[in-house]
Amino acid sequence: METKQQQYPIGKQNFAVLRQEDYLYVDKTALIYQLTRNRYSNFLSRPRRFGKSLLVSTLKAYFQGQKELFRGLAIEQMEQDWTAYPVLHLDFSTGSFNADNDELSKFLNHTLTEWERRYGREASEETFSLRFKGVIKRACEQTGQPVVVLVDEYDKPLLATAHDSERNDRIRNTLKSFYSVLKTQDEYLRFAFLTGITRFSRVSIFSDLNNLNDISMNKEYASLCGITEEELHHYFDEAVARMAANMEITTEAMYEKLRRQYDGYHFCRGTEGLYNPFSLLNAFYNQELGDYWFASGTPTFLVEMLRRENYDLRELSGVKVTAGQLRDAGKDLRNIESVMFQSGYLTIVDYDAQYDRYILDFPNDEVRKGFFEALLPYYMPRGGSGQVFSPHIDMTEALQQGNPQDFVLELKKFFDSSDYRMVNNKEIYFQSVIYILLRLMGLYVQVEYATRDGRIDVVVTTNNYRYVIELKRDSSARVAMNQIHDKNYPLAFAADHRKLYKIALNFSSDTNSLTDDWLIED
Repeated sequence: METKQQQYPIGKQNFAVLRQEDYLYVDKTALIYQLTRNRYSNFLSRPRRFGKSLLVSTLKAYFQGQKELFRGLAIEQMEQDWTAYPVLHLDFSTGSFNADNDELSKFLNHTLTEWERRYGREASEETFSLRFKGVIKRACEQTGQPVVVLVDEYDKPLLATAHDSERNDRIRNTLKSFYSVLKTQDEYLRFAFLTGITRFSRVSIFSDLNNLNDISMNKEYASLCGITEEELHHYFDEAVARMAANMEITTEAMYEKLRRQYDGYHFCRGTEGLYNPFSLLNAFYNQELGDYWFASGTPTFLVEMLRRENYDLRELSGVKVTAGQLRDAGKDLRNIESVMFQSGYLTIVDYDAQYDRYILDFPNDEVRKGFFEALLPYYMPRGGSGQVFSPHIDMTEALQQGNPQDFVLELKKFFDSSDYRMVNNKEIYFQSVIYILLRLMGLYVQVEYATRDGRIDVVVTTNNYRYVIELKRDSSARVAMNQIHDKNYPLAFAADHRKLYKIALNFSSDTNSLTDDWLIED
């Protein structure tokens, strides 16, 4: 259990430092012991700031036989030998690969040179792959033990150059040749482990590694990174109690707030949800809830990808994909749902057994709110102060208090001031903007809601009110309201106690805005 002297390892990714300087360590060593029983080349995909680097550092200390660092942990009672193996560690997180065309070559050359100082080099080893192959073989022969290869953030060079196809292809080919050594040197290897955010499968650096064991969606190792509910209670009960006291709420209410804000990550079906460790640690350190994970890195590349592909944002909620689609980000990151899943912006919320498809949505409030706030600037102009106009607060209040007229007025004000930059398809634009704003409000939103006679464009639900919204473009509000009546949309909610409002809106393609022609009925 936590003590008053407990330090939170925010920004600390070195296992030895955590153990030697008495930082909190959530014990994952039982899973590590289980994983390391095999001699496969293993791969784990997890979002940024989810504990991958600490995991690699822990594996390094374990395979180096540093038994003293594991005192009091589960693996201490499981491991009997504590054999020290030669460990080759590549940490791509320390490199910058978006400014210099030769950065990857410099990085690999520096790493190989460091290894060769210890294990030597043959004159004939001129390429990176030949040098890597030679180091593995000599390390095994000189130590009498098979080699462990650990690669952290393998995909950083690929992500950094995703916008430049030519550079990205060169980097991909270099890494593909380099990693293929792991297959040819299998007799000299004890264990290999690679981490990253995304997996590029088809035109891939992994295409020659047919012995690669991808554990990213393996139930056994689902909690290898991240914090489970049980771990939250075991390590952080006192911190949660302090936060509850500071916020003047019950401990149970505090746990519920933490769940809504940081829980909900599912990397395979049928497993418990995981908390974001980076956000939790920051919340306990600061003793307040915040959007810590999102503040540590905005998803610029995702927003640009959505813009480039003219993606209908409404499809992000409840999107259905196959397991193959989840695993393959595609060349040039073209598989949007896969990239968002692997990056941590979408997660598995359900599984359709009939069609063998996974259903994705945002994992928690932090990600949902942060993602849509990152999208807003692409729809909204900046004022004279340089601040982004944010009408969604007034809209939220209007809907929660049953004032649909105020909501429509704020919505029109928003469209009148928008500079219309995000998408090229005007129909998608109008629908997507409303969807973004409503999701940002944290309200329960359903789009294309299916009824017996048709589909409602948008249904918004608050504690006391329900809003049925029908949208038309270059038509009239009367046409939209007639559709609501003709298809008897309110009948779908006849048993609901909430007061229902019908809202009919009309947009103009000429002005890119909401017209003054709108209707509201209760």
